[in-house]
This record gives sequence, C-alpha cells and structure tokens, in this order.
Amino acid sequence: MSTHEHNTHGADGALKPGSISLTGAVAMGTGVMIGAGIFALTGQIAGLAGPWFPLSFVVGAVVTGFSAYTYIAMSNAWPSSGGIAMILTKAYGPGAVAAAASLLMALSMVINESLVARTFASYALRPFNIESGPLVPLVAVALIVFAYAVNRSGNRSVGLWSIIMSALKIGGIAIFGIAALWAAGGTWQVQGSEPAAPLGFVASVALSILAFKGFTTITNSGAEIVDPHRNVGRTIMISIAICAVVYLLVALAVGVSLPPEQIRAAQDYALAEAAKPVLGQGGFYLTVALAMVATASGLIASVFAVSRMLAMLTDMKMIPHSHFGMTGSIQSHTLIYTVVIAGLLAVLFDLSRIASLGAFFYLVMDMAVHWGVWRRLRGQINARGWVLLTALTLDAVVLTAFTILKLRSDPMIVVYAVAGIGLVFAYERIFLKQWIIEKEANQL
Repeated sequence: MSTHEHNTHGADGALKPGSISLTGAVAMGTGVMIGAGIFALTGQIAGLAGPWFPLSFVVGAVVTGFSAYTYIAMSNAWPSSGGIAMILTKAYGPGAVAAAASLLMALSMVINESLVARTFASYALRPFNIESGPLVPLVAVALIVFAYAVNRSGNRSVGLWSIIMSALKIGGIAIFGIAALWAAGGTWQVQGSEPAAPLGFVASVALSILAFKGFTTITNSGAEIVDPHRNVGRTIMISIAICAVVYLLVALAVGVSLPPEQIRAAQDYALAEAAKPVLGQGGFYLTVALAMVATASGLIASVFAVSRMLAMLTDMKMIPHSHFGMTGSIQSHTLIYTVVIAGLLAVLFDLSRIASLGAFFYLVMDMAVHWGVWRRLRGQINARGWVLLTALTLDAVVLTAFTILKLRSDPMIVVYAVAGIGLVFAYERIFLKQWIIEKEANQL
C-alpha cells in the first residue's frame, strides 16, 4: 500500500517521508488545534462549566495527554501516514470495526470544519451586529468553498507558511490574553454568583477535548516527520502543552472580562465580546481579524487532511468510492466530498449542535482506539496497560456526563449522534461483510 499511497498523494501535493521538521510538525499540530478550539469552543465550554470554565481546558489537556499516549506508542512502533486508520487496522484487523471507527474520525474532522466555518462567519458578521439569519451559513459555506479552491490549486504547504501562520495565531491570541488580564489588573477571580454544576463541568470537558484533538493530525503525518520514532511523540506533547497554556490564558482573560451569563449569551463570538470591556473597540476589531485568520487557515489545513485520510481509506479498500463521472485522482474526489458534507452541516446545524456532534463522534472513535490497542497490541508495543485503561475510563466518564446533559437540554442531538454512529457501523458491516477479518488481523 505504501508505494501506491505515496505516489498518489505525492501527485496531489503531499509531502515526502522525512520532509516535516519537528518545528513544522508542531506548527501543523498547533495550527489545526488553535484554529478551531479557542474561538469556536470557549463560549460553548463556559455555557456548560459555569464560572470555573478555564479549568475545563486544564482537565481537557490532562485527558488528552492520557489519550495521546496510545497514539504515540503506536506511532513509535509503526510510523505511518496511515495514522488512525493504521492503528485501528492493526488493533482490529481490516474489517468493519476498524473501517467504521476510521470513518468516524474522518467525519469528526469534517464536523470540525463546519464548526470552524460557522465560527468564522460569527466573528466576521459580529461588527455588523448580525448574530443569526441566512448570512451566517452563507458566509460559512463561502469559506468552505474558498478552502476547497486553495487546496484544489495545489498552493498548500505545511512548511514555512504553516510555521508563520501558527506563530501569528499563537502570538496574537497570547497577546490578547495577556493584554486582557493586564487591563483587568492582572488577577482572575470567579465572576457571577451561580455555582458550577459538577455534571456540567465534566460534560464541558468533552468540548475541551475537541479543542485539543488536532494532535491526531500529527499521527496522520507520522511517516513524513523527520526521525518519526523520536519526534512524533515529542511533537504531540509539545503541541498539547502549547495549546493548554494558550487556552488557559485566553479563558482567564475572557473570565475577567465577562460574567458567565454574558459569555453564554455571546458564546458564538465570546472572544470578540470579551475584548470590548478591557481593550476597547480597537481590541474588538483586532480580535475579530485574528479569529478570521485563525479559523480560515485552520480550515484550509483541515480540508486537505480529511481528503487525504478519505483517499487513504479508499486505497485500503475500507470505504467504497464512486467517481460520479468526475475525472482526476481519488483525493481530488474526496476533496469535493469533504467540502460538500462540511457545507451541508454548516447550513443544517448551529455551532452548539455541531460541537456536540463532533464530541460524540470523536470520543467513540477514541475509545475504540484505546480498547483495541489495550486488548490486542499492548504487549507488542510495550505500552503500559494502566495508562491505556485510564484513557479509556476518562473518555467514558466524560462521554457519559455529556450524554446525560444533552439528553436534558437537547435530546435530538443525542438521537442524531447515535443514529449517525449506528449508520456508519451498519454501512461498513454491509460493505465489508465482516466485523473483524481474523485471518488478516492475526498476520498484521
């Protein structure tokens, strides 16, 4: 598979083995994470966690750290641009379980794209006091089409451009956080009188985890990173640490600027709203511009990553493929499928529902990875079983709390999520005929 894969993707502008430096890989990981996480999810997390919402990002980083252990151990053993699909195939064999979980990962990334696009629209329209209506999905779809055009033209690089954009985003967001805290007197204290509900706080961690899940992009590029056995793990942990610091800084800045009820009211554009009281109108416009740059660049990188993953799943015969009369390579087709699905989600769902759907899909996939590696591969890769089980347990606790909360506040999104996950598994079972192909699984 690997020769064919590299030839296919090389023709589409992908990178060659050993072509991404440690710095470039960290820039890629943080670029994808910060593009969506902080702008799209701060308000949503505050809405669930109440006044203690900054700590949700800290707990999210801890849970993500445990999760990352599984991916690092697998990537160290088998560095591969197969990433998550490779991990799942080795854990379950090339059957419906591995294919469905891989597809859930790809779909969670597409859901994330619609989340980022809606966030871009919310910030772009905020200076005109437009919070809802047809313009929000229209601008979101326009950005998705733009991301498609950039990727289709081949003018995409994970090299210097990625490093520059990541530095601008991280630097700009860090300056926002420091300036807001400085203007507020340099101290943070809990605003508002309402106590934090324990269930809401634990459920909020599901969304905090989404803000860090961009680290999986690094595992998908494992074979392309210089000295992958050493650098994949380092890249992932450095990226998570950088994002944790940036997220906490910004969450504290938002917390000193606005009480929880105001953050909840402005959850789709919380950072711009928080900039006004402490940084004035100029700070507000700068935050809007920063949000637009961060989300747009994150979306462009994500669209490429998802189309590449879908093309690879097609190469591995894990998902069916139809050309629908189109010419060109498989990845040029999966690029179209990616933007069409993301565009539809951006039109059909608001930010809160998109974030919820992404959390359900991602956590189920993540639990499948931990369980498969613990059950079949931990001895082969010398992984610590207790760490794998801790990651699995933490995911289960967070997913349970999030499900209970959503059943109370928005039961239909739980129905959509369960139906979507069920359809993915049923579809792959029909396509591949078997849940697990034992003979091949034992040979892997």
